[in-house]
Amino acid sequence: MIHAMEQSAKLSLFPVLHLKRSMLSVLFSLPTSFFAFLLLLLLSYNAFTMFSLHLNSPPLRSPPKLLNLSSSANSPLFNNPHSPLLPNSTQSLSLSIQRPKRVKKHKRGLRSLRSEPRSPVSLFHSRLKAFFNTSCRMRFFMTWISPLKSFGERELFSIESLFKSHPDACLVIVSKSLDSHTGSSILKPFVSNGFRVMAIAPDFGYIFKDTHAELWFNRLKEGNVNPGEVSLGQNLSNLLRLVLLYKFGGTYIDLDVIVLKSFSKLRNTIGAQNFDVRTRKWSRLNNAVLIFDKKHPLLFKFIQEFALTFDGNKWGHNGPYLISRVVSRLNGRPGFNFTVLPPSAFYPVDWRGIRGLFRDGIRSKWLVNKMEQIRKESFAVHLWNKHSRELKVVKGSFVDSIISSCCIFCNT
Repeated sequence: MIHAMEQSAKLSLFPVLHLKRSMLSVLFSLPTSFFAFLLLLLLSYNAFTMFSLHLNSPPLRSPPKLLNLSSSANSPLFNNPHSPLLPNSTQSLSLSIQRPKRVKKHKRGLRSLRSEPRSPVSLFHSRLKAFFNTSCRMRFFMTWISPLKSFGERELFSIESLFKSHPDACLVIVSKSLDSHTGSSILKPFVSNGFRVMAIAPDFGYIFKDTHAELWFNRLKEGNVNPGEVSLGQNLSNLLRLVLLYKFGGTYIDLDVIVLKSFSKLRNTIGAQNFDVRTRKWSRLNNAVLIFDKKHPLLFKFIQEFALTFDGNKWGHNGPYLISRVVSRLNGRPGFNFTVLPPSAFYPVDWRGIRGLFRDGIRSKWLVNKMEQIRKESFAVHLWNKHSRELKVVKGSFVDSIISSCCIFCNT
């Protein structure tokens, strides 16, 4: 019986063995070139597979989105009772965000902006909130975008003059270089004498959030805004002061402004830099001193204008000229409550005449009259650092007299 089963198994395997022998005979009868071609196909497939796995082409970037105010009307960012001031705003923006040619001197700054730390709770927010919880009769902001080695006696005296006229004020200096151990030692004399001053590095993501500045800043980090030839730090300072006042309210002053009198009676105020004697109207405003309530609609317009018309190649375009052109377009529109003070308030001497305040000697009639006007009418004097930084304060000059009357640590 076992033998019969073995015979049956052999018979069942016979067709399979016959098929196998037939296939092998067919393969052996094929020419060698066929096997070479088959091998070539296998190698090509293998190479394609390897390269498709390891050499993926980068994903195509989608074009930058334009700031379309009409389609964003329901967004919380644009919920504002005031209608836009800018005609053809979409056209203006499309010109300002074309793919730029990189400017080498800005590359390092752009890299540092992209690498800003992100955290759920902003350290800037918590520090600022704790600082403002102290007793502050007035809030002041300054910005310092330069290296710490450039922070000198003139900047320190600007802070002295501020606290001389506002001893109960709180001053926040938004600066990465001053927010350091060395920076703390520079400001220590003020803190030790009971003055409330703090240097804090900017958290641009938190500060600009939910404003037009946020959209512009994100495009800048992505490389969709040409920073231009003008210092990027200077333009960031121009924007930073506007957003700080919009979100927190208070007074912004440059660190080359000497404060002479209290600002306590000023509210929602800008100073004119130039005045047309013939028309009795201002011809240019300046942004070195700005005093505004929190969420003031004019600040909203300033920030909007910055984002929509940014030009990094024109000095002043995103600063004093921006303030001037926005205010000139208002033309008495209702809903904007602010005051433009004459040049004597903050800019009694323009950049062309600032040298005269540093000199002593024969007093011209103009200088004598100007000194008298400053004592009577001016809240502050802008020293135009770009034009006076290299000038020495001569003993007996008007600037020397200002220092003597506005200093806190005169005998130290």
